Amino acid sequence: MSTEQDFYAAPGDTSQGRVFTVTGQDWESITQDIDESAEERIVVNMGPQHPSTHGVLRLILELEGETVTEARCGIGYLHTGIEKNMEYRSWVQGTTFCTRMDYLSPFYNEAAYVLGVERLLDIEDDIPEKAQVMRVLLMELNRMSSHLVAIATGGMEIGALTVMTIGFRERELVLDLFELITGLRMNHAFFRPGGVAQDLPPGALDEIRDFITLMKKRLPEYADLCNANPIFKGRLVDVGHLDLAGCIALGITGPVLRSTGYAWDLRKTQPYSGYEDYDFEVQTWDTCDSYGRFRIRLNEMWESLKIVEQAADRLAGLEGAPVMVGDKKIAWPSQLAIGSDGMGNSMDHIRHIMGESMEALIHHFKLVTEGFRVPAGQAYVPIESPRGELGAHVVSDGGTRPFRAHFRDPSFTNLQATSVMSEGGMVSDVIVAIASIDPVMGGVDR
Repeated sequence: MSTEQDFYAAPGDTSQGRVFTVTGQDWESITQDIDESAEERIVVNMGPQHPSTHGVLRLILELEGETVTEARCGIGYLHTGIEKNMEYRSWVQGTTFCTRMDYLSPFYNEAAYVLGVERLLDIEDDIPEKAQVMRVLLMELNRMSSHLVAIATGGMEIGALTVMTIGFRERELVLDLFELITGLRMNHAFFRPGGVAQDLPPGALDEIRDFITLMKKRLPEYADLCNANPIFKGRLVDVGHLDLAGCIALGITGPVLRSTGYAWDLRKTQPYSGYEDYDFEVQTWDTCDSYGRFRIRLNEMWESLKIVEQAADRLAGLEGAPVMVGDKKIAWPSQLAIGSDGMGNSMDHIRHIMGESMEALIHHFKLVTEGFRVPAGQAYVPIESPRGELGAHVVSDGGTRPFRAHFRDPSFTNLQATSVMSEGGMVSDVIVAIASIDPVMGGVDR
């Protein structure tokens, strides 16, 4: 097989006619020597290095003038083998891998996987209330940070640079909270089978409440800048159109689906982690276009803020409550406590296993190095990520490692809409359509 074969086009497709690769110059300088004949076909490679393709996504565009006649996606440039690697690690270590898939919403990757493992272990009803509330709190903060990136980068791509700068300004505040609670800004591996890795640190609830107060002042800025802005609406209204029938046919979920007016949100339709106990509304729009998806993300941040506020109030009444199941054959690692070196195991735990109980030391060693066994079986658990339905299909053969772990990533599924959203529109509209899908290539390629 020729090493130069293009798997996304027939052998002659990109060698007949003229092929142009866009590297940032003016469109006129690219097309000035092109014959005006309507039969002349231009193939343009946009990406995988293009700043407006949300990562290493390659778009193969066939053009007549500036009108897109065909659009295809080329993916696989960020393939990491995460799912395969998980087969060689313990069930707990799997969270360290899957959190890195969709790197803008790591807590959702962890949640889908961990909920699947807990279903196989049959401990879904044993998860401590505080761990469930902390998961909801972190996921909704993560929804806000993810939507902020979607709105910020989408604004940057159409020249609304103020939207970009304030979007990343607010996202930094969310990442500061993540760092305070988990120790890391991203790739946390904080959700574990049985609960979460550790309790909230002192002062965390005060920081969260300060953030809520500040965001209630900051979020209206996006509406003021964009909602009725004629230039912004001119770029987004009726661009990237995809109706309900198209979404259902392609399996599209998330804001793209809800922009058709269909209120499908797994937090309401198939609740998990106690979402049925929170007061919030599913946000929809009825325009089926990029503008509607922007408005949905903006409104969803308000709803997430409501959930975060409710979760913070609940956590205030759970001071000292456990955050991991009581079964010591599953509950790993021991609770961490920050020491003089900035990190370390709980000194009480170290004192116990090193100085009092040989059996406890043996158990700790086995649990950390080998891991616990999960009964044979399989489970699929879907959750509502910022981009749509994120599902984890986990399979166990009864061992200490996943036999198979496969994820239904919404970015991968939603990218199918690229062609139907873009064909018939202008080249500039492709950028807006892709931004309205909000794909993250780490989740697409895995």
